[in-house]
Amino acid sequence: MSEQPVSAIDPPPAPIRQLRAGPLSLVYDAGDLRYIKLGDQEIIRRIYVAVRDHNWGTVPLVLSDQQIEATDQRFRICHTATHEQGPIVFRWQATIEGSADGTISFRMDGNAETTFLRNRIGFCILHPAAAAGVRCVALHSDGTSIGGRLPLLIQPDAPFRELQGFRHEIAEHVWADLRFSGDRFEMEDQRNWIDGSFKTFCTPLSIPYPQVIAAGTVIQQAVMLQIVGTPTPQIHQTYDDTTIQLQRTQAAPGSLPTIGLGSASHGQPLSDHEIAQLRALNLAHLRCDLLLSAPDYLQRLRQAISEAAALAIPLEVALFVSDAVEAELAIFLDQLAALRPPIVRWLLFHQHERVTSAATLELARPLLAAYDRTIALAAGTNMYFTELNRDRPPADLLDLVSYSINPQIHAFDNRSLAECCATIAATVNSARAFSAGRPIIISPVTLRPRFNAVATGPEPPLPPDQLPPQVDLRQMTLFGAAWTLASLKYLAESQVASVTYYETSGWRGVIEREAGSAMPAQFRSQPGQAFPLYFVLADVGACAGAEVLPLHSNQPLLVEGLLLRWQGRECMLLANLSAETQRVRVELSAAQVQARALDQTTVASALADPQSFLAETGHTLTTDQGWLTLELLPYATVRIDS
Repeated sequence: MSEQPVSAIDPPPAPIRQLRAGPLSLVYDAGDLRYIKLGDQEIIRRIYVAVRDHNWGTVPLVLSDQQIEATDQRFRICHTATHEQGPIVFRWQATIEGSADGTISFRMDGNAETTFLRNRIGFCILHPAAAAGVRCVALHSDGTSIGGRLPLLIQPDAPFRELQGFRHEIAEHVWADLRFSGDRFEMEDQRNWIDGSFKTFCTPLSIPYPQVIAAGTVIQQAVMLQIVGTPTPQIHQTYDDTTIQLQRTQAAPGSLPTIGLGSASHGQPLSDHEIAQLRALNLAHLRCDLLLSAPDYLQRLRQAISEAAALAIPLEVALFVSDAVEAELAIFLDQLAALRPPIVRWLLFHQHERVTSAATLELARPLLAAYDRTIALAAGTNMYFTELNRDRPPADLLDLVSYSINPQIHAFDNRSLAECCATIAATVNSARAFSAGRPIIISPVTLRPRFNAVATGPEPPLPPDQLPPQVDLRQMTLFGAAWTLASLKYLAESQVASVTYYETSGWRGVIEREAGSAMPAQFRSQPGQAFPLYFVLADVGACAGAEVLPLHSNQPLLVEGLLLRWQGRECMLLANLSAETQRVRVELSAAQVQARALDQTTVASALADPQSFLAETGHTLTTDQGWLTLELLPYATVRIDS
């Protein structure tokens, strides 16, 4: 493999525009307002208009007629946005203004050009997750108001409903004040889906959906933001040091979770070459999903047993039962007794339950224990933390609590995916609060949803040249590697017991199949190549059993790091989550270190010979009184050994 796949390098992001509205700074990004800040403090993460179809699919927009007028104190933006997909054609005009007194207004004047079903059309306002615990006031549609605080633990239901405005405290006597018009608004805790925000949105979920929008329907909405109170000079001051700093914290060290992969969904057995590549990851388990009401599950089980044996690891067996729990498990365990594969844990789910019920557990647990009581029983949900949070499992019937995560429930761009990483820890902390001390496992972690958990009807057939919705081109790019490392940092520091990432091979895996891509024109990988995220898991796998030393980044949306102590040595892994080169200053414990980067200058050689790249120690660098300054190229990952 001498040529670098073009797709290993992430395409450049769409250009953004830095703007000011008096004391406020913000970013205009493809029709949205993002990262509205007062000084260094983020007060609004994003304001945008969403069109969601009958299955909660997001209909993308195309901008036209864009006009931007801006000075150093104010701005005015106009554009036309068109959402067109299948039967949906919805077009709206934007008028966005920022004034020198810090007022920002965003108006949407829209028109449905076809008749279609929708679950939502309108504004979404994201409040940063860092606002958890701050004082707030909800302004209701009937003119009343109520004070409170944004929740610290993730709230399963809506914190505030029937909103015409919302105010939260920025500093003493300084508040961010939002007003809405054109629909009924409410707030949800988006941390349930690992989004880094609370979301104020319309239309309320209490209104039945989907609804028919007739051609010619006019939809007009507006949002206004003002700063109430007088900011102090300290709030006004902006952070002018462009160097990002990562340093150790005083938090107690923890243990690195065990890490495994899922069996490949393409169903083809692993080749000898693929087995050899995967063995280098030093995996802890292989997840195998078995639908016990399906006629072919024994064939899937035998293949997983064979692959796990070749990788010298046990199975994590996800059992999906129907109402015939006892009969299905009796047949399954009778067949399993003749095979006797090593199994590290069961994951138990009911195919018609969002969260494994007490009734299912009470029927299944005795049968599984009779087979082998040393195998741990995990349950919870095969979906997302929000299901677990809304219907909490009976912890007394479990050994471990399990749920899955992915960063693309609500947004799909690189910046939004980067925002999700820190929120992973919030889900773990909230799960721990209601799990009676049971260890938490995350299985699996994927870049995209494996299925639509909230569909209200059948999905339309895919065009023959379109990748399946479970497949993300970033699976094989540098950004995919950087996101994997950042997500693992928060999983490790929040002390989950085990993590299952991705799949073994194929376009949802860590390496491409030796047979090559199933759609080579759309997913442009090379046969048998390792994806960049493979190297992240290999570096972490080489430190299996390590201590995790908490590491703090002062710009976590740009650069994150994982610090491990293993066999008397330290290994720091860094990820640049941005499309720009970042200057980084890191705290280390040795006078000299070795640093190896996977970036746009080295990825071609790494993909050509993965094992040689993993064996490289990199460049020898000298620290300055325990600190090292580096330049991280876009979406780079760096390993530093002390």
